[in-house]
Amino acid sequence: MEREEFERIVGEVIDSLPEIFRQKLENVVIIVEDWPSPSDLKSLGLKSRNYLFGLYRGIPLTKRGAFYGNFPPDCIVIFQKPLERTFRDVNDIKREIAKTVMHEIAHHFGFDEEMLRKLGY
Repeated sequence: MEREEFERIVGEVIDSLPEIFRQKLENVVIIVEDWPSPSDLKSLGLKSRNYLFGLYRGIPLTKRGAFYGNFPPDCIVIFQKPLERTFRDVNDIKREIAKTVMHEIAHHFGFDEEMLRKLGY
């Protein structure tokens, strides 16, 4: 899949979110990268780059104190190549992009991995 089409799908997922959630993403940048970096994998204790589909880099809303000020935006990264390697069908890729975007947005809202597993993410 061409990067432009992949990014378009990610954008459609964001655009489909309810307004109340989109408003909370005003200082969040969502980008697409090919693969996670070695430091991304190390920070998560992972050995393989093949199954990391997304990553939240930032301070969750629930962890920000009263003095949280003007900081660089948080970042949600969606990794294109692991998704394409794992899912061959375009519809499967679209579904997993949506699931991954929602998973990483949930981290922004303060959900940890255990909570997300319980919710099916």
